[in-house]
Amino acid sequence: MTLKQRIDGFVQVGLFINRHFNEQRSSETQLHQGLDKLIEMAHIYNNWFIPEFVKESLINVSSLLKEEALIQFSTPIKEKNPKTIAVICAGNIPMVCFHDILCVLLSGNIALIKLSSDDNLLMPFFLKLLTHYEPKFESRILFAEGKLGAFDAVIATGSNNTAGHFKFYFGKYPHIIRKSRSSVAVLTGKESTQDLKALGKDIFLYFGLGCRNVSKVLVPKGYSFNTFFESIVDFGFVVNNKKYGNNYDYHRAIYLLESMDFLDNNFIMVKENSDLHSPVGVLYYQFYENETELSTYLNSIKDDLQCIVSEKNIPFGYSQQPVITDFADNVNTLEFLVNL
Repeated sequence: MTLKQRIDGFVQVGLFINRHFNEQRSSETQLHQGLDKLIEMAHIYNNWFIPEFVKESLINVSSLLKEEALIQFSTPIKEKNPKTIAVICAGNIPMVCFHDILCVLLSGNIALIKLSSDDNLLMPFFLKLLTHYEPKFESRILFAEGKLGAFDAVIATGSNNTAGHFKFYFGKYPHIIRKSRSSVAVLTGKESTQDLKALGKDIFLYFGLGCRNVSKVLVPKGYSFNTFFESIVDFGFVVNNKKYGNNYDYHRAIYLLESMDFLDNNFIMVKENSDLHSPVGVLYYQFYENETELSTYLNSIKDDLQCIVSEKNIPFGYSQQPVITDFADNVNTLEFLVNL
């Protein structure tokens, strides 16, 4: 299978997803019905995966599959004998392992995929679409049930705890092993209502479960959250999700019992805390005095950061819309695969 065939296959999947949410073709009715059913099933099996968020994830995936972008992205790829790459997927947000699998297959290798039990429906359907448009991919896609079997390299994503286990088991293989990271937003106090509403998307999309979700805001000394709360009111629907609501109620009860200070708008609590990663239903904040202090702090946590949302970095509202060259943990997955 040539690189052009591989690129064309992914491009066709991106076009199909775009058609699904815009103008469907009657010749693809079964595929469209299958995707609609899958979106429903994903929510039944994992209550975090509400249809709105699954749709958002799929649209974001399709935005990466533009022909021109894929051709440019694929420039470093050299044709060689395929190797088997184990991809161990996380399941915190829908399709979270997509970019890894894209890199493996685009580079001409074989993907041996170990799905998370929290997200074991969406990726198989996506890959079914891929083989529908380019059948030669069938020999390049394997799913691991139980033990992984033989492989040449591994890409694994998990928590800080599982990352330690991954290093123990896979340390002798060429590997990319990712642990938990978090994202922050930097506010100046001059943000518009629209900026803060867009920030709400960075906080609440996928219920805040992604490493690119903002879990903490850095604000100037004396910052008032009144405008922030007014701007994010449209995201109040999150508390109607049972899992989110339970987390919110649990942490609120603890804070009240322990007489902790926090701000509350009935669907998220905002609490001053030096930690980087906040629990579901909570947004941490930390004051800064000046730019120097801010830069020093950001530099001190750089190894635990996935991204920074601010007027100088990722624009408000775009933390969960990475471009194809945005690699998790700033480790170039494609380069790793090309150099095996």
